[in-house]
Amino acid sequence: MPRNVEQVVSELRTESRSASQFAGKRIHFIGIGGSGMSGLARMLLDDGAIITGSEPNPNSQTFDLTHRGVKISRDQLGELLSPEIDLVVRTAAVPNSNPEYQTAINRYRIKTIKYAEMLGLVMRERTGIAVSGTHGKSTTSAMIAYALDRCAADPSFVIGGTVPQLGGGSHSGKSNLFVAEACEYDRSFHNLHPKIALITNIDRDHLDCYGSIEGIIQSFKDFANLVPPDGLIIAGDDANVVQALAETTRPVEICTLIRSEPVAAGSHVLMGGDPASPSVPQPKEASQLQHSHGYTWITKLLAPVNGCCAGEIFYKGKLAAKIQLSVAGEHNLINATMAVAACHAVGIDPQRAADAVGTFTGVDRRMTEVGRFNDAIIVDDYGHHPTEIRATLKALREKYQPNRLICVFQPHQASRTRLLIDEFAACFSDATEIILPDIYYVRDSDADRSQVNSAQLVARIKNNGQSARHLSGFEPIVEHLRSELRGGDVLVTMGAGNVWEIGRELVD
Repeated sequence: MPRNVEQVVSELRTESRSASQFAGKRIHFIGIGGSGMSGLARMLLDDGAIITGSEPNPNSQTFDLTHRGVKISRDQLGELLSPEIDLVVRTAAVPNSNPEYQTAINRYRIKTIKYAEMLGLVMRERTGIAVSGTHGKSTTSAMIAYALDRCAADPSFVIGGTVPQLGGGSHSGKSNLFVAEACEYDRSFHNLHPKIALITNIDRDHLDCYGSIEGIIQSFKDFANLVPPDGLIIAGDDANVVQALAETTRPVEICTLIRSEPVAAGSHVLMGGDPASPSVPQPKEASQLQHSHGYTWITKLLAPVNGCCAGEIFYKGKLAAKIQLSVAGEHNLINATMAVAACHAVGIDPQRAADAVGTFTGVDRRMTEVGRFNDAIIVDDYGHHPTEIRATLKALREKYQPNRLICVFQPHQASRTRLLIDEFAACFSDATEIILPDIYYVRDSDADRSQVNSAQLVARIKNNGQSARHLSGFEPIVEHLRSELRGGDVLVTMGAGNVWEIGRELVD
Protein backbone atom coordinates (compact mmCIF):
# COMPACT_ATOMS: atom_id res chain seq x y z
CA MET A 1 0.00 0.00 0.00
CA PRO A 2 1.30 3.51 -0.79
CA ARG A 3 0.49 4.81 2.72
CA ASN A 4 -0.15 3.20 6.06
CA VAL A 5 -3.24 3.70 8.16
CA GLU A 6 -1.32 5.34 11.01
CA GLN A 7 -0.39 8.22 8.67
CA VAL A 8 -4.02 8.61 7.57
CA VAL A 9 -5.24 8.65 11.17
CA SER A 10 -2.66 11.26 12.17
CA GLU A 11 -3.68 13.59 9.36
CA LEU A 12 -7.40 13.22 10.04
CA ARG A 13 -6.86 14.11 13.69
CA THR A 14 -5.22 17.40 12.84
CA GLU A 15 -7.32 18.38 9.80
CA SER A 16 -9.49 21.49 10.20
CA ARG A 17 -12.11 23.16 8.03
CA SER A 18 -11.78 26.66 6.66
CA ALA A 19 -14.70 29.04 6.24
CA SER A 20 -17.45 27.60 4.08
CA GLN A 21 -17.95 28.79 0.52
CA PHE A 22 -21.67 28.93 1.36
CA ALA A 23 -21.35 31.51 4.17
CA GLY A 24 -23.69 34.39 3.36
CA LYS A 25 -25.19 32.59 0.35
CA ARG A 26 -28.96 32.34 -0.08
CA ILE A 27 -29.96 28.72 -0.70
CA HIS A 28 -33.50 27.47 -1.28
CA PHE A 29 -34.51 23.81 -0.81
CA ILE A 30 -37.47 22.37 -2.75
CA GLY A 31 -38.67 19.57 -0.46
CA ILE A 32 -36.79 20.65 2.64
CA GLY A 33 -38.65 18.30 4.99
CA GLY A 34 -36.81 15.10 4.04
CA SER A 35 -34.17 13.73 6.37
CA GLY A 36 -31.30 14.36 3.96
CA MET A 37 -32.47 17.76 2.75
CA SER A 38 -33.21 19.06 6.24
CA GLY A 39 -29.86 17.73 7.45
CA LEU A 40 -27.99 19.61 4.75
CA ALA A 41 -30.06 22.72 5.48
CA ARG A 42 -29.00 22.60 9.15
CA MET A 43 -25.34 22.12 8.23
CA LEU A 44 -25.45 25.06 5.83
CA LEU A 45 -27.15 27.21 8.47
CA ASP A 46 -24.27 26.46 10.79
CA ASP A 47 -21.89 27.41 7.97
CA GLY A 48 -23.52 30.84 7.76
CA ALA A 49 -25.84 30.34 4.78
CA ILE A 50 -29.29 31.93 4.57
CA ILE A 51 -31.81 29.13 4.06
CA THR A 52 -35.38 29.05 2.76
CA GLY A 53 -37.44 26.15 1.51
CA SER A 54 -40.73 24.56 0.63
CA GLU A 55 -42.41 21.43 1.99
CA PRO A 56 -45.97 20.29 1.28
CA ASN A 57 -45.92 17.94 4.29
CA PRO A 58 -44.63 19.78 7.37
CA ASN A 59 -42.97 17.59 10.00
CA SER A 60 -40.64 17.75 12.98
CA GLN A 61 -37.74 18.56 10.66
CA THR A 62 -39.46 21.63 9.21
CA PHE A 63 -40.60 22.70 12.68
CA ASP A 64 -37.00 22.63 13.90
CA LEU A 65 -35.80 24.65 10.91
CA THR A 66 -38.61 27.19 11.32
CA HIS A 67 -37.63 27.56 14.97
CA ARG A 68 -34.14 28.45 13.76
CA GLY A 69 -35.50 31.21 11.55
CA VAL A 70 -35.84 29.38 8.22
CA LYS A 71 -38.78 30.55 6.10
CA ILE A 72 -40.64 27.56 4.69
CA SER A 73 -43.56 27.61 2.28
CA ARG A 74 -46.11 24.82 2.25
CA ASP A 75 -46.85 25.40 -1.44
CA GLN A 76 -44.27 24.63 -4.11
CA LEU A 77 -45.21 27.60 -6.28
CA GLY A 78 -42.05 29.67 -5.84
CA GLU A 79 -43.33 32.43 -3.58
CA LEU A 80 -40.06 32.47 -1.60
CA LEU A 81 -37.90 32.61 -4.73
CA SER A 82 -36.30 35.84 -5.91
CA PRO A 83 -33.34 37.03 -7.98
CA GLU A 84 -31.35 37.24 -4.72
CA ILE A 85 -31.37 33.43 -4.33
CA ASP A 86 -27.92 32.04 -5.18
CA LEU A 87 -28.77 28.34 -5.44
CA VAL A 88 -31.80 26.04 -5.49
CA VAL A 89 -31.55 22.44 -4.32
CA ARG A 90 -34.25 19.90 -5.13
CA THR A 91 -34.82 16.32 -4.03
CA ALA A 92 -34.68 13.52 -6.56
CA ALA A 93 -38.45 13.18 -6.08
CA VAL A 94 -39.10 16.68 -7.49
CA PRO A 95 -39.78 16.31 -11.24
CA ASN A 96 -38.80 18.80 -13.93
CA SER A 97 -42.47 19.76 -14.19
CA ASN A 98 -42.60 21.00 -10.59
CA PRO A 99 -43.91 24.63 -10.64
CA GLU A 100 -41.33 25.88 -8.15
CA TYR A 101 -38.48 24.30 -10.10
CA GLN A 102 -39.82 25.81 -13.31
CA THR A 103 -40.04 29.25 -11.66
CA ALA A 104 -36.44 28.96 -10.46
CA ILE A 105 -34.97 28.09 -13.87
CA ASN A 106 -37.26 30.01 -16.22
CA ARG A 107 -38.29 33.13 -14.35
CA TYR A 108 -35.27 33.84 -12.18
CA ARG A 109 -32.55 31.82 -13.98
CA ILE A 110 -31.26 30.48 -10.65
CA LYS A 111 -28.67 27.73 -10.67
CA THR A 112 -30.42 24.50 -9.63
CA ILE A 113 -28.86 21.23 -8.50
CA LYS A 114 -30.08 17.93 -7.06
CA TYR A 115 -29.67 16.73 -3.49
CA ALA A 116 -26.78 14.36 -4.31
CA GLU A 117 -24.77 17.20 -5.83
CA MET A 118 -25.34 19.39 -2.77
CA LEU A 119 -24.37 16.51 -0.51
CA GLY A 120 -21.08 16.26 -2.38
CA LEU A 121 -20.38 20.00 -2.15
CA VAL A 122 -20.99 19.97 1.61
CA MET A 123 -18.83 16.86 2.01
CA ARG A 124 -15.99 18.49 0.08
CA GLU A 125 -15.55 20.96 2.95
CA ARG A 126 -15.38 18.24 5.61
CA THR A 127 -13.80 14.89 6.38
CA GLY A 128 -16.34 12.77 4.59
CA ILE A 129 -17.10 9.18 5.61
CA ALA A 130 -19.31 7.88 2.80
CA VAL A 131 -20.98 4.49 3.30
CA SER A 132 -21.91 2.65 0.11
CA GLY A 133 -23.00 -0.86 -0.77
CA THR A 134 -26.06 -2.70 -1.99
CA HIS A 135 -27.04 -3.77 1.53
CA GLY A 136 -26.35 -2.40 5.00
CA LYS A 137 -25.71 1.25 4.12
CA SER A 138 -28.18 2.76 6.59
CA THR A 139 -27.28 0.48 9.48
CA THR A 140 -23.52 0.86 9.01
CA SER A 141 -23.82 4.65 8.60
CA ALA A 142 -25.91 4.84 11.75
CA MET A 143 -23.49 2.64 13.70
CA ILE A 144 -20.60 4.93 12.73
CA ALA A 145 -22.47 8.14 13.55
CA TYR A 146 -23.72 6.71 16.84
CA ALA A 147 -20.30 5.45 17.89
CA LEU A 148 -18.63 8.77 17.03
CA ASP A 149 -21.33 10.60 18.95
CA ARG A 150 -20.92 8.34 21.98
CA CYS A 151 -17.16 8.88 21.78
CA ALA A 152 -17.72 12.68 21.95
CA ALA A 153 -16.66 13.32 18.34
CA ASP A 154 -19.95 15.14 17.55
CA PRO A 155 -20.12 14.30 13.82
CA SER A 156 -22.52 15.63 11.26
CA PHE A 157 -24.48 12.87 9.56
CA VAL A 158 -27.14 12.20 6.95
CA ILE A 159 -28.61 8.70 7.08
CA GLY A 160 -31.37 7.22 4.92
CA GLY A 161 -33.53 6.19 7.86
CA THR A 162 -34.70 7.31 11.28
CA VAL A 163 -32.30 6.44 14.12
CA PRO A 164 -34.12 6.82 17.47
CA GLN A 165 -30.88 6.90 19.48
CA LEU A 166 -29.64 9.81 17.34
CA GLY A 167 -32.90 11.74 17.39
CA GLY A 168 -33.58 11.22 13.68
CA GLY A 169 -31.68 10.68 10.48
CA SER A 170 -29.51 13.80 10.30
CA HIS A 171 -27.53 16.20 12.49
CA SER A 172 -25.18 19.12 12.14
CA GLY A 173 -22.24 18.50 14.45
CA LYS A 174 -19.43 20.74 15.62
CA SER A 175 -16.58 18.53 14.43
CA ASN A 176 -15.20 18.24 10.93
CA LEU A 177 -16.47 14.66 10.55
CA PHE A 178 -19.39 14.03 8.19
CA VAL A 179 -20.97 10.57 7.89
CA ALA A 180 -23.23 10.13 4.86
CA GLU A 181 -25.05 7.28 3.24
CA ALA A 182 -23.89 6.97 -0.38
CA CYS A 183 -26.65 5.69 -2.65
CA GLU A 184 -25.64 3.95 -5.88
CA TYR A 185 -28.99 4.41 -7.64
CA ASP A 186 -28.59 6.53 -10.79
CA ARG A 187 -24.89 6.79 -9.86
CA SER A 188 -25.73 9.56 -7.41
CA PHE A 189 -22.80 8.60 -5.14
CA HIS A 190 -20.43 9.74 -7.87
CA ASN A 191 -21.18 13.30 -6.69
CA LEU A 192 -19.51 12.72 -3.32
CA HIS A 193 -16.02 13.60 -2.09
CA PRO A 194 -15.18 11.07 0.65
CA LYS A 195 -11.92 10.94 2.55
CA ILE A 196 -13.01 7.54 3.82
CA ALA A 197 -15.26 5.33 1.70
CA LEU A 198 -16.95 2.15 2.85
CA ILE A 199 -18.27 -0.51 0.46
CA THR A 200 -20.28 -3.05 2.44
CA ASN A 201 -21.04 -5.37 -0.49
CA ILE A 202 -22.04 -5.32 -4.17
CA ASP A 203 -25.08 -7.25 -5.36
CA ARG A 204 -27.45 -7.30 -8.33
CA ASP A 205 -29.90 -4.44 -7.82
CA HIS A 206 -31.11 -1.35 -9.68
CA LEU A 207 -30.76 -3.33 -12.88
CA ASP A 208 -33.19 -0.87 -14.47
CA CYS A 209 -30.37 1.66 -14.09
CA TYR A 210 -27.25 -0.48 -14.63
CA GLY A 211 -28.38 -3.38 -16.80
CA SER A 212 -25.88 -5.92 -15.44
CA ILE A 213 -23.70 -6.80 -12.47
CA GLU A 214 -20.69 -5.70 -14.53
CA GLY A 215 -22.18 -2.21 -14.79
CA ILE A 216 -22.78 -2.13 -11.04
CA ILE A 217 -19.22 -3.22 -10.25
CA GLN A 218 -17.84 -0.56 -12.59
CA SER A 219 -19.92 2.10 -10.84
CA PHE A 220 -18.51 1.12 -7.46
CA LYS A 221 -15.03 1.11 -8.96
CA ASP A 222 -15.61 4.69 -10.11
CA PHE A 223 -16.87 5.58 -6.62
CA ALA A 224 -13.75 4.10 -5.00
CA ASN A 225 -11.59 6.22 -7.28
CA LEU A 226 -13.17 9.36 -5.76
CA VAL A 227 -11.17 8.68 -2.58
CA PRO A 228 -7.97 10.77 -2.60
CA PRO A 229 -4.59 9.03 -2.51
CA ASP A 230 -4.25 9.89 1.18
CA GLY A 231 -7.74 8.57 1.98
CA LEU A 232 -8.92 5.10 2.90
CA ILE A 233 -11.33 2.46 1.57
CA ILE A 234 -12.94 0.04 4.04
CA ALA A 235 -14.66 -2.90 2.37
CA GLY A 236 -16.49 -6.13 2.92
CA ASP A 237 -14.91 -9.09 1.22
CA ASP A 238 -17.47 -10.48 -1.17
CA ALA A 239 -16.12 -11.30 -4.60
CA ASN A 240 -17.76 -8.35 -6.37
CA VAL A 241 -16.17 -5.86 -3.97
CA VAL A 242 -12.78 -7.46 -4.42
CA GLN A 243 -13.20 -7.17 -8.20
CA ALA A 244 -14.19 -3.51 -7.94
CA LEU A 245 -11.08 -2.76 -5.87
CA ALA A 246 -8.63 -5.00 -7.73
CA GLU A 247 -6.81 -2.12 -9.45
CA THR A 248 -7.15 0.65 -6.90
CA THR A 249 -4.04 2.40 -5.63
CA ARG A 250 -5.85 3.74 -2.56
CA PRO A 251 -5.23 2.22 0.87
CA VAL A 252 -7.73 -0.59 1.48
CA GLU A 253 -8.85 -2.43 4.60
CA ILE A 254 -10.90 -5.61 4.18
CA CYS A 255 -13.33 -6.76 6.89
CA THR A 256 -14.49 -10.36 7.36
CA LEU A 257 -15.91 -12.90 9.81
CA ILE A 258 -14.42 -16.25 10.85
CA ARG A 259 -15.60 -19.10 13.06
CA SER A 260 -12.19 -20.19 14.31
CA GLU A 261 -8.85 -18.80 15.44
CA PRO A 262 -7.64 -15.51 13.89
CA VAL A 263 -4.89 -15.57 11.30
CA ALA A 264 -1.62 -13.72 11.06
CA ALA A 265 -1.33 -10.05 10.23
CA GLY A 266 -1.96 -9.09 6.64
CA SER A 267 -4.36 -11.95 5.84
CA HIS A 268 -8.00 -11.85 4.88
CA VAL A 269 -10.83 -13.86 3.40
CA LEU A 270 -12.11 -13.26 -0.10
CA MET A 271 -15.58 -14.32 0.90
CA GLY A 272 -17.99 -15.27 -1.87
CA GLY A 273 -20.81 -16.42 0.40
CA ASP A 274 -23.90 -18.39 -0.56
CA PRO A 275 -24.02 -18.61 -4.38
CA ALA A 276 -27.72 -17.75 -4.24
CA SER A 277 -27.04 -14.62 -2.23
CA PRO A 278 -23.36 -13.66 -2.54
CA SER A 279 -23.53 -10.66 -0.23
CA VAL A 280 -24.85 -12.50 2.84
CA PRO A 281 -21.86 -12.96 5.17
CA GLN A 282 -20.82 -16.60 5.29
CA PRO A 283 -18.14 -16.90 8.00
CA LYS A 284 -15.30 -19.24 7.04
CA GLU A 285 -13.21 -21.61 9.07
CA ALA A 286 -9.65 -20.41 9.62
CA SER A 287 -8.40 -23.19 7.35
CA GLN A 288 -10.20 -21.52 4.44
CA LEU A 289 -8.45 -18.19 4.86
CA GLN A 290 -6.22 -17.17 1.99
CA HIS A 291 -3.12 -15.07 2.52
CA SER A 292 -3.24 -11.64 0.86
CA HIS A 293 -1.56 -8.26 1.18
CA GLY A 294 -3.21 -5.28 2.82
CA TYR A 295 -4.72 -4.25 6.14
CA THR A 296 -7.51 -6.37 7.56
CA TRP A 297 -10.15 -6.55 10.26
CA ILE A 298 -11.15 -10.09 11.18
CA THR A 299 -13.99 -10.71 13.61
CA LYS A 300 -14.16 -14.10 15.25
CA LEU A 301 -17.74 -15.16 15.99
CA LEU A 302 -18.51 -16.05 19.59
CA ALA A 303 -21.65 -17.59 21.07
CA PRO A 304 -24.65 -15.22 20.68
CA VAL A 305 -26.29 -13.62 23.71
CA ASN A 306 -30.07 -13.11 23.66
CA GLY A 307 -30.07 -13.87 19.95
CA CYS A 308 -27.48 -11.18 19.15
CA CYS A 309 -23.97 -11.86 17.88
CA ALA A 310 -20.78 -11.39 19.83
CA GLY A 311 -17.25 -11.39 18.54
CA GLU A 312 -13.56 -10.69 18.97
CA ILE A 313 -12.25 -8.09 16.52
CA PHE A 314 -8.65 -8.50 15.32
CA TYR A 315 -6.74 -5.77 13.50
CA LYS A 316 -3.67 -6.95 11.58
CA GLY A 317 -3.68 -10.18 13.57
CA LYS A 318 -3.87 -8.58 17.02
CA LEU A 319 -6.93 -8.48 19.26
CA ALA A 320 -8.27 -4.93 19.03
CA ALA A 321 -11.69 -5.19 20.66
CA LYS A 322 -14.45 -7.43 21.94
CA ILE A 323 -18.02 -6.68 20.94
CA GLN A 324 -21.51 -7.77 21.96
CA LEU A 325 -24.28 -6.50 19.67
CA SER A 326 -27.77 -5.38 20.67
CA VAL A 327 -29.12 -6.11 17.18
CA ALA A 328 -29.57 -9.57 15.67
CA GLY A 329 -27.92 -11.12 12.65
CA GLU A 330 -24.45 -12.12 11.50
CA HIS A 331 -24.75 -9.53 8.75
CA ASN A 332 -24.88 -6.88 11.47
CA LEU A 333 -21.64 -8.18 12.96
CA ILE A 334 -19.82 -7.45 9.70
CA ASN A 335 -21.56 -4.04 9.59
CA ALA A 336 -20.34 -3.42 13.13
CA THR A 337 -16.79 -4.49 12.24
CA MET A 338 -16.75 -1.98 9.39
CA ALA A 339 -18.11 0.72 11.71
CA VAL A 340 -15.31 0.05 14.21
CA ALA A 341 -12.80 0.22 11.35
CA ALA A 342 -14.18 3.59 10.24
CA CYS A 343 -14.01 4.97 13.77
CA HIS A 344 -10.42 3.75 14.10
CA ALA A 345 -9.55 5.55 10.85
CA VAL A 346 -10.43 8.89 12.46
CA GLY A 347 -8.56 8.20 15.67
CA ILE A 348 -11.10 6.43 17.92
CA ASP A 349 -9.80 3.51 19.99
CA PRO A 350 -11.33 0.27 18.59
CA GLN A 351 -12.56 -0.93 21.98
CA ARG A 352 -14.26 2.40 22.69
CA ALA A 353 -15.89 2.23 19.27
CA ALA A 354 -16.92 -1.41 19.79
CA ASP A 355 -18.43 -0.63 23.19
CA ALA A 356 -20.49 2.15 21.62
CA VAL A 357 -21.59 0.07 18.63
CA GLY A 358 -22.57 -2.69 21.03
CA THR A 359 -25.26 -0.48 22.56
CA PHE A 360 -26.68 0.51 19.17
CA THR A 361 -30.30 -0.68 18.92
CA GLY A 362 -30.95 -0.13 15.23
CA VAL A 363 -32.43 2.00 12.50
CA ASP A 364 -36.20 2.27 12.27
CA ARG A 365 -37.71 -0.43 10.05
CA ARG A 366 -34.69 -2.71 10.42
CA MET A 367 -36.02 -5.71 12.36
CA THR A 368 -37.99 -3.25 14.49
CA GLU A 369 -40.32 -4.85 17.04
CA VAL A 370 -43.56 -2.85 16.87
CA GLY A 371 -45.75 -4.74 19.36
CA ARG A 372 -47.86 -7.84 19.81
CA PHE A 373 -51.16 -9.29 18.63
CA ASN A 374 -52.68 -12.38 20.27
CA ASP A 375 -49.29 -12.86 21.96
CA ALA A 376 -47.59 -13.04 18.55
CA ILE A 377 -44.59 -10.73 18.11
CA ILE A 378 -44.93 -8.19 15.28
CA VAL A 379 -41.71 -7.04 13.56
CA ASP A 380 -41.24 -4.60 10.68
CA ASP A 381 -38.32 -4.49 8.24
CA TYR A 382 -37.31 -2.44 5.20
CA GLY A 383 -35.76 -5.39 3.33
CA HIS A 384 -36.78 -5.41 -0.32
CA HIS A 385 -34.01 -7.39 -2.04
CA PRO A 386 -33.63 -11.21 -1.91
CA THR A 387 -30.29 -11.00 -0.10
CA GLU A 388 -31.78 -8.74 2.58
CA ILE A 389 -34.86 -10.95 2.99
CA ARG A 390 -32.74 -14.09 3.39
CA ALA A 391 -30.45 -12.47 6.00
CA THR A 392 -33.31 -10.91 7.96
CA LEU A 393 -35.42 -14.08 8.15
CA LYS A 394 -32.37 -16.04 9.30
CA ALA A 395 -31.66 -13.44 11.99
CA LEU A 396 -35.28 -13.45 13.17
CA ARG A 397 -35.25 -17.24 13.48
CA GLU A 398 -32.05 -17.11 15.52
CA LYS A 399 -33.27 -14.30 17.77
CA TYR A 400 -36.85 -15.37 18.51
CA GLN A 401 -36.84 -19.12 17.73
CA PRO A 402 -40.55 -18.89 16.85
CA ASN A 403 -42.97 -21.75 16.35
CA ARG A 404 -43.97 -20.09 13.09
CA LEU A 405 -42.29 -17.24 11.21
CA ILE A 406 -44.87 -15.57 8.99
CA CYS A 407 -43.62 -13.08 6.41
CA VAL A 408 -45.78 -10.49 4.67
CA PHE A 409 -43.57 -9.27 1.84
CA GLN A 410 -44.57 -6.37 -0.40
CA PRO A 411 -42.55 -6.52 -3.65
CA HIS A 412 -41.01 -3.13 -4.40
CA GLN A 413 -40.83 -2.07 -8.04
CA ALA A 414 -41.97 -4.23 -10.96
CA SER A 415 -38.62 -4.21 -12.73
CA ARG A 416 -36.76 -5.43 -9.62
CA THR A 417 -39.35 -8.17 -9.11
CA ARG A 418 -39.12 -9.33 -12.73
CA LEU A 419 -35.35 -9.21 -13.04
CA LEU A 420 -34.72 -10.98 -9.70
CA ILE A 421 -37.78 -13.26 -9.62
CA ASP A 422 -35.74 -16.48 -9.32
CA GLU A 423 -33.78 -15.03 -6.37
CA PHE A 424 -37.00 -13.82 -4.73
CA ALA A 425 -38.59 -17.25 -5.12
CA ALA A 426 -35.69 -18.89 -3.25
CA CYS A 427 -35.03 -16.39 -0.45
CA PHE A 428 -37.90 -17.21 1.95
CA SER A 429 -36.58 -20.58 3.16
CA ASP A 430 -36.66 -19.55 6.84
CA ALA A 431 -40.32 -18.47 6.68
CA THR A 432 -43.19 -20.80 7.57
CA GLU A 433 -45.74 -18.90 5.51
CA ILE A 434 -45.36 -16.09 2.98
CA ILE A 435 -48.11 -13.62 2.09
CA LEU A 436 -47.73 -11.16 -0.78
CA PRO A 437 -49.87 -8.09 -1.44
CA ASP A 438 -49.67 -6.39 -4.83
CA ILE A 439 -46.39 -4.91 -6.03
CA TYR A 440 -45.57 -1.42 -4.77
CA TYR A 441 -44.86 0.40 -8.01
CA VAL A 442 -41.96 2.86 -8.15
CA ARG A 443 -40.56 4.36 -11.36
CA ASP A 444 -42.39 1.58 -13.25
CA SER A 445 -43.67 2.06 -16.78
CA ASP A 446 -46.87 0.46 -18.05
CA ALA A 447 -44.70 -2.06 -19.86
CA ASP A 448 -42.95 -2.96 -16.57
CA ARG A 449 -46.27 -3.41 -14.81
CA SER A 450 -47.65 -5.67 -17.50
CA GLN A 451 -44.76 -8.15 -17.31
CA VAL A 452 -44.92 -9.29 -13.69
CA ASN A 453 -47.26 -9.44 -10.70
CA SER A 454 -47.34 -10.82 -7.17
CA ALA A 455 -49.36 -13.89 -8.16
CA GLN A 456 -46.53 -14.96 -10.47
CA LEU A 457 -43.99 -14.67 -7.67
CA VAL A 458 -46.26 -16.66 -5.34
CA ALA A 459 -46.42 -19.44 -7.92
CA ARG A 460 -42.60 -19.52 -8.07
CA ILE A 461 -42.36 -19.68 -4.27
CA LYS A 462 -44.85 -22.57 -4.17
CA ASN A 463 -42.79 -24.40 -6.78
CA ASN A 464 -39.97 -24.32 -4.23
CA GLY A 465 -42.19 -26.22 -1.80
CA GLN A 466 -43.23 -23.35 0.47
CA SER A 467 -46.59 -22.13 1.66
CA ALA A 468 -47.41 -18.83 -0.04
CA ARG A 469 -50.49 -16.84 -1.01
CA HIS A 470 -51.37 -13.62 -2.79
CA LEU A 471 -53.93 -11.33 -1.14
CA SER A 472 -54.34 -8.18 -3.17
CA GLY A 473 -55.22 -5.57 -0.55
CA PHE A 474 -54.08 -4.91 3.01
CA GLU A 475 -57.55 -5.42 4.52
CA PRO A 476 -57.85 -9.13 3.63
CA ILE A 477 -54.27 -9.66 4.84
CA VAL A 478 -55.08 -8.08 8.20
CA GLU A 479 -58.25 -10.17 8.54
CA HIS A 480 -56.35 -13.36 7.70
CA LEU A 481 -53.65 -12.57 10.25
CA ARG A 482 -56.18 -11.73 12.96
CA SER A 483 -57.62 -15.22 12.63
CA GLU A 484 -54.25 -16.97 12.30
CA LEU A 485 -51.75 -15.37 14.68
CA ARG A 486 -51.17 -16.95 18.07
CA GLY A 487 -48.60 -17.12 20.83
CA GLY A 488 -45.21 -18.40 19.69
CA ASP A 489 -45.58 -16.81 16.26
CA VAL A 490 -43.45 -14.02 14.82
CA LEU A 491 -44.92 -11.91 12.03
CA VAL A 492 -42.58 -9.76 9.97
CA THR A 493 -43.81 -7.19 7.48
CA MET A 494 -41.12 -6.55 4.86
CA GLY A 495 -40.66 -4.12 2.01
CA ALA A 496 -39.69 -0.57 1.10
CA GLY A 497 -43.29 0.50 0.48
CA ASN A 498 -46.16 0.96 2.94
CA VAL A 499 -46.43 -2.66 4.12
CA TRP A 500 -45.60 -1.47 7.65
CA GLU A 501 -49.22 -0.32 7.90
CA ILE A 502 -50.32 -3.95 8.30
CA GLY A 503 -48.33 -4.49 11.47
CA ARG A 504 -49.39 -1.14 12.91
CA GLU A 505 -53.04 -1.96 12.20
CA LEU A 506 -52.73 -5.26 14.10
CA VAL A 507 -50.93 -3.67 17.06
CA ASP A 508 -53.30 -0.69 17.23
